[in-house]
Amino acid sequence: MQPLAVSMGDPAGVGLEILCSALRDAGASLPPLRVFADPDAVAAAAALVGLRTLPEISSVPLAAPVRAGHPDAAHAPAIIGAIEASVAACLAGEASALVTLPIAKAPLYEAGFTFPGHTEFVAHLTAKAPLPGPRGPVMLLAGSALKAALVTIHTPLKDVPAALTPAKLEQAARVTLWALKHDFGIAAPRLALAGLNPHAGEAGGLGHEELEVINPVAARLRAEGHAVTDALPADTLFHPEARAGYDAVLAMYHDQGLIPLKTLDFWGAVNVTLGLPIVRTSPDHGTAFALAGKGQARTDSFIAAARLAWTMAQTRAKAR
Repeated sequence: MQPLAVSMGDPAGVGLEILCSALRDAGASLPPLRVFADPDAVAAAAALVGLRTLPEISSVPLAAPVRAGHPDAAHAPAIIGAIEASVAACLAGEASALVTLPIAKAPLYEAGFTFPGHTEFVAHLTAKAPLPGPRGPVMLLAGSALKAALVTIHTPLKDVPAALTPAKLEQAARVTLWALKHDFGIAAPRLALAGLNPHAGEAGGLGHEELEVINPVAARLRAEGHAVTDALPADTLFHPEARAGYDAVLAMYHDQGLIPLKTLDFWGAVNVTLGLPIVRTSPDHGTAFALAGKGQARTDSFIAAARLAWTMAQTRAKAR
Protein backbone atom coordinates (compact mmCIF):
# COMPACT_ATOMS: atom_id res chain seq x y z
CA MET A 1 0.00 0.00 0.00
CA GLN A 2 0.98 3.59 -0.56
CA PRO A 3 1.93 5.71 2.49
CA LEU A 4 -0.54 7.81 4.41
CA ALA A 5 -0.73 11.47 3.42
CA VAL A 6 -0.40 13.86 6.37
CA SER A 7 -1.33 17.53 5.86
CA MET A 8 0.61 19.92 8.09
CA GLY A 9 -2.28 21.83 9.65
CA ASP A 10 -1.47 25.17 11.25
CA PRO A 11 2.33 25.28 11.66
CA ALA A 12 2.01 27.62 14.66
CA GLY A 13 0.10 24.94 16.57
CA VAL A 14 1.15 21.55 17.92
CA GLY A 15 0.44 19.52 14.78
CA LEU A 16 3.97 19.09 13.47
CA GLU A 17 5.26 18.61 17.02
CA ILE A 18 2.92 15.69 17.66
CA LEU A 19 3.81 14.23 14.27
CA CYS A 20 7.52 14.34 15.06
CA SER A 21 7.05 13.17 18.65
CA ALA A 22 4.99 10.23 17.40
CA LEU A 23 7.69 9.31 14.89
CA ARG A 24 10.31 9.58 17.64
CA ASP A 25 8.42 7.39 20.10
CA ALA A 26 6.37 5.03 17.94
CA GLY A 27 7.85 5.33 14.47
CA ALA A 28 8.46 1.62 14.00
CA SER A 29 4.82 0.82 14.72
CA LEU A 30 3.34 3.58 12.57
CA PRO A 31 2.30 3.18 8.94
CA PRO A 32 4.56 4.85 6.35
CA LEU A 33 3.88 8.58 6.16
CA ARG A 34 4.24 11.22 3.46
CA VAL A 35 3.99 14.68 4.98
CA PHE A 36 2.71 17.62 2.96
CA ALA A 37 4.32 20.56 4.72
CA ASP A 38 6.98 23.23 4.72
CA PRO A 39 10.31 21.35 5.11
CA ASP A 40 11.80 23.97 7.42
CA ALA A 41 8.75 23.83 9.69
CA VAL A 42 9.02 20.04 9.90
CA ALA A 43 12.76 20.30 10.61
CA ALA A 44 12.13 22.82 13.39
CA ALA A 45 9.52 20.56 15.00
CA ALA A 46 11.87 17.59 14.71
CA ALA A 47 14.68 19.52 16.38
CA LEU A 48 12.35 20.64 19.17
CA VAL A 49 11.37 17.07 20.13
CA GLY A 50 14.64 15.33 19.25
CA LEU A 51 13.57 13.44 16.13
CA ARG A 52 16.71 12.61 14.15
CA THR A 53 15.30 11.14 10.95
CA LEU A 54 12.76 13.23 9.08
CA PRO A 55 9.76 11.64 7.35
CA GLU A 56 9.17 11.81 3.60
CA ILE A 57 8.14 15.39 2.84
CA SER A 58 6.28 16.86 -0.12
CA SER A 59 7.17 20.52 0.02
CA VAL A 60 4.41 23.08 0.58
CA PRO A 61 6.40 26.25 1.38
CA LEU A 62 5.22 28.86 3.84
CA ALA A 63 5.27 32.54 2.91
CA ALA A 64 6.28 33.77 6.36
CA PRO A 65 8.29 32.53 9.34
CA VAL A 66 6.48 30.54 12.03
CA ARG A 67 6.16 31.78 15.62
CA ALA A 68 4.97 28.95 17.82
CA GLY A 69 1.63 29.75 19.39
CA HIS A 70 0.99 32.72 17.09
CA PRO A 71 -1.32 31.92 14.16
CA ASP A 72 -0.79 34.05 11.09
CA ALA A 73 -3.08 34.56 8.10
CA ALA A 74 0.08 34.62 5.95
CA HIS A 75 0.32 30.86 6.55
CA ALA A 76 -3.17 30.24 5.14
CA PRO A 77 -2.19 29.58 1.50
CA ALA A 78 0.28 26.89 2.54
CA ILE A 79 -2.13 25.34 5.06
CA ILE A 80 -4.83 25.15 2.40
CA GLY A 81 -2.32 24.04 -0.22
CA ALA A 82 -1.17 21.16 1.97
CA ILE A 83 -4.74 19.92 2.32
CA GLU A 84 -5.34 20.23 -1.41
CA ALA A 85 -2.10 18.42 -2.32
CA SER A 86 -2.64 15.60 0.16
CA VAL A 87 -6.22 15.05 -1.02
CA ALA A 88 -5.02 15.03 -4.62
CA ALA A 89 -2.43 12.38 -3.73
CA CYS A 90 -5.15 10.19 -2.23
CA LEU A 91 -7.41 10.61 -5.26
CA ALA A 92 -4.51 9.76 -7.58
CA GLY A 93 -3.71 6.58 -5.68
CA GLU A 94 -0.37 7.97 -4.50
CA ALA A 95 -1.47 7.83 -0.84
CA SER A 96 -3.65 5.26 0.88
CA ALA A 97 -5.53 7.65 3.17
CA LEU A 98 -5.35 11.14 4.66
CA VAL A 99 -4.55 12.22 8.20
CA THR A 100 -5.09 15.93 8.70
CA LEU A 101 -3.24 17.78 11.45
CA PRO A 102 -5.28 20.45 13.28
CA ILE A 103 -6.10 23.81 11.72
CA ALA A 104 -7.41 27.02 13.28
CA LYS A 105 -10.30 28.55 11.39
CA ALA A 106 -9.80 32.22 12.29
CA PRO A 107 -6.55 32.84 10.34
CA LEU A 108 -7.96 30.94 7.38
CA TYR A 109 -11.15 33.02 7.42
CA GLU A 110 -8.99 36.15 7.61
CA ALA A 111 -7.31 35.03 4.39
CA GLY A 112 -10.63 34.41 2.64
CA PHE A 113 -11.27 30.71 3.35
CA THR A 114 -15.01 30.11 3.00
CA PHE A 115 -15.55 26.59 4.34
CA PRO A 116 -16.73 25.92 7.92
CA GLY A 117 -13.79 23.60 8.50
CA HIS A 118 -11.67 20.65 7.43
CA THR A 119 -14.57 18.26 6.97
CA GLU A 120 -16.49 20.44 4.53
CA PHE A 121 -13.34 21.41 2.61
CA VAL A 122 -12.22 17.81 2.11
CA ALA A 123 -15.76 16.92 1.05
CA HIS A 124 -15.63 19.74 -1.52
CA LEU A 125 -12.26 18.60 -2.87
CA THR A 126 -13.54 15.03 -3.33
CA ALA A 127 -17.05 15.87 -4.55
CA LYS A 128 -16.45 14.80 -8.16
CA ALA A 129 -14.65 11.55 -7.36
CA PRO A 130 -16.68 8.33 -7.62
CA LEU A 131 -17.95 6.74 -4.43
CA PRO A 132 -19.66 3.32 -4.35
CA GLY A 133 -21.64 4.08 -1.20
CA PRO A 134 -23.80 6.96 0.08
CA ARG A 135 -22.03 10.28 0.19
CA GLY A 136 -21.40 12.30 3.33
CA PRO A 137 -19.72 13.98 4.94
CA VAL A 138 -20.70 12.55 8.30
CA MET A 139 -18.50 13.12 11.33
CA LEU A 140 -17.77 10.08 13.47
CA LEU A 141 -15.63 10.05 16.58
CA ALA A 142 -14.00 6.70 17.25
CA GLY A 143 -12.61 5.73 20.64
CA SER A 144 -11.56 2.48 22.19
CA ALA A 145 -15.02 1.89 23.71
CA LEU A 146 -17.42 3.86 21.51
CA LYS A 147 -18.07 5.04 17.96
CA ALA A 148 -20.37 8.08 17.84
CA ALA A 149 -21.57 9.62 14.58
CA LEU A 150 -23.35 12.98 14.46
CA VAL A 151 -26.43 14.04 12.51
CA THR A 152 -25.85 17.73 13.21
CA ILE A 153 -22.35 18.93 13.99
CA HIS A 154 -21.61 22.53 14.95
CA THR A 155 -25.25 23.55 15.11
CA PRO A 156 -26.39 25.74 18.03
CA LEU A 157 -28.56 23.68 20.34
CA LYS A 158 -31.59 25.93 19.82
CA ASP A 159 -31.42 25.21 16.06
CA VAL A 160 -31.04 21.42 16.27
CA PRO A 161 -34.75 20.49 16.17
CA ALA A 162 -35.31 22.38 12.92
CA ALA A 163 -32.11 20.97 11.42
CA LEU A 164 -33.07 17.40 12.32
CA THR A 165 -35.01 16.56 9.17
CA PRO A 166 -35.93 13.02 8.09
CA ALA A 167 -33.74 13.36 4.99
CA LYS A 168 -30.71 14.52 6.98
CA LEU A 169 -31.12 11.79 9.58
CA GLU A 170 -31.63 9.05 6.99
CA GLN A 171 -28.58 10.11 5.00
CA ALA A 172 -26.40 10.18 8.11
CA ALA A 173 -27.65 6.73 9.11
CA ARG A 174 -27.04 5.26 5.64
CA VAL A 175 -23.54 6.73 5.45
CA THR A 176 -22.71 5.40 8.91
CA LEU A 177 -24.04 1.91 8.18
CA TRP A 178 -22.09 1.72 4.92
CA ALA A 179 -18.89 2.88 6.58
CA LEU A 180 -19.22 0.45 9.48
CA LYS A 181 -19.34 -2.36 6.92
CA HIS A 182 -16.86 -1.20 4.29
CA ASP A 183 -14.42 0.89 6.35
CA PHE A 184 -14.56 -0.85 9.73
CA GLY A 185 -15.20 -4.39 8.46
CA ILE A 186 -18.36 -5.08 10.48
CA ALA A 187 -20.34 -7.55 8.38
CA ALA A 188 -23.74 -6.80 9.92
CA PRO A 189 -23.50 -3.41 11.64
CA ARG A 190 -25.86 -2.46 14.44
CA LEU A 191 -26.71 1.22 14.75
CA ALA A 192 -28.36 2.80 17.80
CA LEU A 193 -30.24 6.07 17.38
CA ALA A 194 -30.18 8.48 20.31
CA GLY A 195 -33.38 10.29 21.12
CA LEU A 196 -33.33 14.06 20.90
CA ASN A 197 -35.49 14.73 23.96
CA PRO A 198 -35.28 13.51 27.56
CA HIS A 199 -36.46 9.91 27.87
CA ALA A 200 -36.59 9.78 24.04
CA GLY A 201 -39.64 12.01 24.14
CA GLU A 202 -41.67 9.92 26.62
CA ALA A 203 -44.13 8.82 23.89
CA GLY A 204 -44.67 12.42 22.83
CA GLY A 205 -45.03 13.86 26.30
CA LEU A 206 -41.57 15.48 26.21
CA GLY A 207 -41.24 16.17 22.50
CA HIS A 208 -42.38 14.85 19.14
CA GLU A 209 -39.14 14.49 17.15
CA GLU A 210 -38.81 10.83 18.10
CA LEU A 211 -42.31 10.00 16.85
CA GLU A 212 -42.28 12.25 13.80
CA VAL A 213 -38.66 12.04 12.58
CA ILE A 214 -36.40 9.49 14.25
CA ASN A 215 -38.59 6.40 14.58
CA PRO A 216 -40.07 6.57 11.05
CA VAL A 217 -36.55 6.75 9.58
CA ALA A 218 -35.52 3.78 11.72
CA ALA A 219 -38.54 1.81 10.51
CA ARG A 220 -37.67 2.45 6.86
CA LEU A 221 -34.11 1.27 7.39
CA ARG A 222 -35.23 -1.85 9.28
CA ALA A 223 -37.60 -2.67 6.43
CA GLU A 224 -34.52 -2.85 4.20
CA GLY A 225 -32.82 -5.27 6.58
CA HIS A 226 -30.63 -2.86 8.56
CA ALA A 227 -30.20 -3.32 12.30
CA VAL A 228 -31.27 0.11 13.52
CA THR A 229 -33.01 0.93 16.79
CA ASP A 230 -35.81 3.37 17.39
CA ALA A 231 -34.83 6.45 19.39
CA LEU A 232 -33.33 5.41 22.71
CA PRO A 233 -32.99 7.60 25.83
CA ALA A 234 -29.52 9.11 25.64
CA ASP A 235 -29.00 9.01 29.41
CA THR A 236 -29.00 5.18 29.40
CA LEU A 237 -27.31 4.63 26.05
CA PHE A 238 -23.63 4.73 26.98
CA HIS A 239 -23.05 2.41 29.92
CA PRO A 240 -21.15 -0.83 29.20
CA GLU A 241 -24.17 -3.12 28.90
CA ALA A 242 -25.91 -0.72 26.52
CA ARG A 243 -22.79 -0.33 24.36
CA ALA A 244 -22.60 -4.11 23.97
CA GLY A 245 -25.80 -3.94 21.95
CA TYR A 246 -24.60 -1.76 19.10
CA ASP A 247 -21.53 -1.03 16.98
CA ALA A 248 -22.06 2.73 16.74
CA VAL A 249 -24.49 5.32 18.02
CA LEU A 250 -25.93 8.09 15.89
CA ALA A 251 -26.23 11.19 18.07
CA MET A 252 -28.59 13.97 17.12
CA TYR A 253 -26.28 16.82 18.13
CA HIS A 254 -22.64 17.53 18.93
CA ASP A 255 -22.38 17.24 22.71
CA GLN A 256 -24.78 14.31 22.91
CA GLY A 257 -22.20 12.12 21.19
CA LEU A 258 -18.93 13.79 22.15
CA ILE A 259 -19.41 14.09 25.90
CA PRO A 260 -19.67 10.31 26.45
CA LEU A 261 -16.97 9.56 23.90
CA LYS A 262 -14.45 11.95 25.43
CA THR A 263 -15.34 10.79 28.91
CA LEU A 264 -14.59 7.20 27.91
CA ASP A 265 -11.45 7.91 25.86
CA PHE A 266 -10.33 11.52 26.08
CA TRP A 267 -6.78 11.04 24.80
CA GLY A 268 -7.22 8.32 22.21
CA ALA A 269 -10.31 9.42 20.27
CA VAL A 270 -10.08 9.93 16.51
CA ASN A 271 -12.13 12.20 14.25
CA VAL A 272 -13.22 10.29 11.13
CA THR A 273 -15.05 11.69 8.12
CA LEU A 274 -17.44 9.12 6.67
CA GLY A 275 -18.96 9.10 3.21
CA LEU A 276 -15.96 10.34 1.22
CA PRO A 277 -14.18 8.73 -1.75
CA ILE A 278 -11.03 8.75 0.40
CA VAL A 279 -10.37 7.70 3.99
CA ARG A 280 -9.77 10.72 6.20
CA THR A 281 -8.97 10.79 9.91
CA SER A 282 -7.67 13.47 12.24
CA PRO A 283 -6.57 13.79 15.86
CA ASP A 284 -9.56 14.69 17.99
CA HIS A 285 -8.14 17.97 19.28
CA GLY A 286 -7.27 21.41 18.04
CA THR A 287 -4.12 23.41 17.46
CA ALA A 288 -3.41 23.95 21.18
CA PHE A 289 -1.52 27.20 20.55
CA ALA A 290 -0.83 27.57 24.28
CA LEU A 291 1.25 24.37 24.20
CA ALA A 292 2.98 25.02 20.87
CA GLY A 293 6.76 25.26 20.94
CA LYS A 294 7.08 23.43 24.25
CA GLY A 295 7.24 19.86 22.97
CA GLN A 296 4.71 18.78 25.58
CA ALA A 297 1.65 17.91 23.49
CA ARG A 298 0.50 14.30 23.77
CA THR A 299 0.66 12.08 20.70
CA ASP A 300 -2.05 9.53 21.58
CA SER A 301 -4.74 10.84 19.26
CA PHE A 302 -2.41 11.32 16.28
CA ILE A 303 -1.01 7.80 16.65
CA ALA A 304 -4.55 6.41 16.89
CA ALA A 305 -5.60 8.46 13.86
CA ALA A 306 -2.72 7.17 11.73
CA ARG A 307 -3.28 3.56 12.71
CA LEU A 308 -7.03 3.80 12.16
CA ALA A 309 -6.61 5.45 8.74
CA TRP A 310 -4.26 2.63 7.70
CA THR A 311 -6.66 -0.06 8.89
CA MET A 312 -9.65 1.60 7.26
CA ALA A 313 -7.79 1.95 3.96
CA GLN A 314 -6.94 -1.74 4.03
CA THR A 315 -10.51 -2.71 4.89
CA ARG A 316 -11.97 -0.51 2.16
CA ALA A 317 -9.54 -1.95 -0.38
CA LYS A 318 -10.57 -5.50 0.54
CA ALA A 319 -14.27 -4.56 0.33
CA ARG A 320 -13.78 -3.47 -3.27
